[in-house]
Amino acid sequence: MDEKTVSVRRAFSGKLLNLDVVDVELAHGLRSVREIVRHPGGVVILARLPDGRFVLVRQFRKALESVLLEAVAGTLNRGEDPDRLGVIAPAPGYTEERLYLYFATLHPQAGALSPDEDEKIEVVPLDPPQIEALMLSGEIWDAKTLAAWYLMKARGFAG
Repeated sequence: MDEKTVSVRRAFSGKLLNLDVVDVELAHGLRSVREIVRHPGGVVILARLPDGRFVLVRQFRKALESVLLEAVAGTLNRGEDPDRLGVIAPAPGYTEERLYLYFATLHPQAGALSPDEDEKIEVVPLDPPQIEALMLSGEIWDAKTLAAWYLMKARGFAG
């Protein structure tokens, strides 16, 4: 089932992402091409407030041309070794990106979000029944949020 890398060409280098075109040899000798988005990975945090509500964020996602309601997330810094609920591969067909999922209980005096200068984020605190209703209705459809919520519940954290 393995594929042997024959050659790699960098097709694009960006601020966050790179795109490699990879020539591969399959187990039965045929050759093929893979386009792989290189991404440093990210962290996803299901943050619970002291009153039991969870902090989600609403923001516009250009790639989908949609406003999404999702868990708090950010880019993983190189060299970070996160302790976590789990790890997911959001799109293994075309990217090496891994998302590390966390559960956190916030302190009453927790600070405000500090978004990047090009982000417009609305903080949306919701209780667990509201979140689950929004998931079932399709209003929360972000894969990382759905996966983190499932893993949080499966691992026995309050939710």
